[in-house]
Amino acid sequence: MLALGNDYRSGRVCRGAHLPSTRVNIRPLSSALMLLSGLALTQQATAQDGGPERRRRYYDGNARPYYRGPIRFTLGGGVGLYSGDLTSGLGEQFVGPSFSAGLLYKVRPHWHVGGEASYVQLGAKDQLVERNLAFRGRNGSGVVLVRFEPFRDEAAFADPRRPAALVKPYIKAGVGFLLYSPKAYNGTMRPDDNTVFLPSERNDYPAMALVVPVGIGLTLRLTSQLNASIEGAYSFTTTDQLDDISPVSGRSSSDRNDGFGQVELKLEYAPWRR
Repeated sequence: MLALGNDYRSGRVCRGAHLPSTRVNIRPLSSALMLLSGLALTQQATAQDGGPERRRRYYDGNARPYYRGPIRFTLGGGVGLYSGDLTSGLGEQFVGPSFSAGLLYKVRPHWHVGGEASYVQLGAKDQLVERNLAFRGRNGSGVVLVRFEPFRDEAAFADPRRPAALVKPYIKAGVGFLLYSPKAYNGTMRPDDNTVFLPSERNDYPAMALVVPVGIGLTLRLTSQLNASIEGAYSFTTTDQLDDISPVSGRSSSDRNDGFGQVELKLEYAPWRR
């Protein structure tokens, strides 16, 4: 009787019988290893590129690559200062609060575009004591703006050659609409519950005007996602009634348009920064 080609009665291996092969075919294993290596390299390259999608690169005038973005949310708080028929000095100001919120988006190195909504309360007493006028105004604005950073920041490029700048100055300019609602009165103090306001110069407050803010600022880099800025801006307007005092009612002989300033501390946060 034969079993696996052996004659158990004789202990000999029969001629023509085949033993099972101990060799392993490594070709499928090699192919699988090559495929896994390729997937790992692809995954590593994708991770280094910032995410599952590949970001588009743009190039500046020196052929240096950069990415657009990220979106930064801004939030600020500070004080508002008035300039108009009553005064342009600090001594007569009834300084009020100023708040802002907006968005910034980098379109090129040095250049950002964005939008901002602001609320600012203004007030002042008359520099002419004999006229004895004062006002309080509450104002809201919405603007689109451009911001320019004059100095190079390597963090703006896709191939940074040095660490990111810690401090960056900037200038900004914008245009938008202003809703203003002032109340004038006689006195030299801030208004209170007993203040009697003068009749309004117009009956459609809150009224609308164009506003053109220009400003300068200094940004401090806190983390890759968070910046802090100190900013001063002045807004030109197309109205002489920001204080409800103009030649319309004879309260003033000047017909020059009013304006206001804002000094704010701002935070800039980029939640999707790569």
